[in-house]
Amino acid sequence: MTEQLPACLNATQDDITKLLSSLAHLGTTSLTRDMEPYLWKRRVDGVNIIDFFKTWNKIVLAARVIAAVENPADVAIVSSRPFGQRAALKFQQYVGCQAIVGRFTPGTFTNYVTRTFKEPRLLLVTDPRADHQSVVEASYASIPVVALCNTDTSLKFVDVAIPCNNAGKFSTGLVMWLLAREVLRIKGAIMRDAEWSVMPDMFFYREPEEAEREAEEAKAKLAAAAPGAPVPAEKLAETQQLLDMDGGVPSKNPNWDGNDWAAAPAEAPGGGAQQAAEWTGSAAANADPSADWGATASGWN
Repeated sequence: MTEQLPACLNATQDDITKLLSSLAHLGTTSLTRDMEPYLWKRRVDGVNIIDFFKTWNKIVLAARVIAAVENPADVAIVSSRPFGQRAALKFQQYVGCQAIVGRFTPGTFTNYVTRTFKEPRLLLVTDPRADHQSVVEASYASIPVVALCNTDTSLKFVDVAIPCNNAGKFSTGLVMWLLAREVLRIKGAIMRDAEWSVMPDMFFYREPEEAEREAEEAKAKLAAAAPGAPVPAEKLAETQQLLDMDGGVPSKNPNWDGNDWAAAPAEAPGGGAQQAAEWTGSAAANADPSADWGATASGWN
């Protein structure tokens, strides 16, 4: 319960509301023996409910562990699932750790010959089951592991487990946002009684089509606001940020004139098509129709 923490580290009503809204407390229908202490109750339909007060306690504990590492670059965060990759990259941006998203190269923590060899002092994973290769290698190298764990997760080689719904994009992003905010608060980068300017939405996974649609809507609003009027610099920066977001689409070449170059070949200057026809006609007129180049030559002997 939150009574175990100092008063300044207790969760606020807004934090609990965010956890409930993101469905971070909903587990799976399976329950491992390791995750039984974090269970609150079991619903009639068989879904296990996680005690979100224990989730908050483990978020604070994990933040204290991460903040204890003097150099943030010595902390590695691994996420191979799409729902956690954006959260991992944003956590890297604000905390300063190194992120490994996508496929984890075997031997990254154990084989110094590989190009991607790393020696972190702490490992953070968004799913121990999907990122089992990194967790196993961390156990070989005696690297502590902090993991987001669901009710069906095994805690083998996991030192600090954060019980939450790690299968949802909103719950995963929110837990990573709370963890990053708590790390910055412990380090003194942001004030505890002040609101963090970064929204939790920045940590949520976004479909590429959704990012493209939002970017087009933002450009359309700017164009419809005042046609012909100069666009403010902050609006341009906001639109460019939408275009450059993870999962977005790259902007088009500014030198492109909008024409479809592959639709029809361009005509050469000075009537190139007519001139080519004249050259073809003159070549055919100069040819000797009686000459049979394929006939057998006679008199060569």
